[in-house]
Amino acid sequence: MPEGLRRLPACQGPREGDGVIRPRAVLFDCDGVLADSEGLVNRIVAEDLTVRGWRLSAEEARETFLGLAAPDMLPMIEARVGPLPPRWMHDLSRTIAAAMQRELLAVPGAVAAVQAVAAAGLAVAVASNSGRAELVSKLDRLGLAKAFGPRIFSFEDVARPKPAPDMYRAAAAACGAAPADCVVVEDSLLGARAGIAAGCRVLGFTRETDASVLAAVGAVPFARMDDLPRLLGLQGLAA
Repeated sequence: MPEGLRRLPACQGPREGDGVIRPRAVLFDCDGVLADSEGLVNRIVAEDLTVRGWRLSAEEARETFLGLAAPDMLPMIEARVGPLPPRWMHDLSRTIAAAMQRELLAVPGAVAAVQAVAAAGLAVAVASNSGRAELVSKLDRLGLAKAFGPRIFSFEDVARPKPAPDMYRAAAAACGAAPADCVVVEDSLLGARAGIAAGCRVLGFTRETDASVLAAVGAVPFARMDDLPRLLGLQGLAA
């Protein structure tokens, strides 16, 4: 058990297992946490920008844009290729959403983890720097839209995308919980910063991001989604 969890602010709910305190709500990022989508998205972005004159591989696109919302990508791209068409973000999001419906898979253990958290009576929400149509498409494909209900937040739903705290504060409010009573599950540096800035506890998923990077901003690293219920104090529900 990561020692850092015991030192984080207490939240409402009973103590479970080895002393971890259950949160009132769990707020999930999507890409890289629930959806194994980053390779697919990065391939589409790289292909689009290569046609426009910025030659990128999928891995280079990941390194350049990890965690960024499309509005934050826009000035970076236009500095390299010139003005983009007015509907570029909309059209790219539709292309990604269509690909998600055909190809997207879940991160191993993610669907079972969300189901275990919801079954334990904790509120759940999802907060992503994706566009709304793209995000809803991903959740539909994974069979998770019903679990989150109306508590789905994209960059289009708040004034500022991650790393600003707006999205996680909105997600906490939708769950009827104070940020300090929520746990955020993130896999990117920008997302972890957003959760910390919102006043939430943050668990940093290390499947694609080095544990030291996430720990440096105050997240508690973990490596397997199967472990999430145990880390939340939901003893007996881990896979």
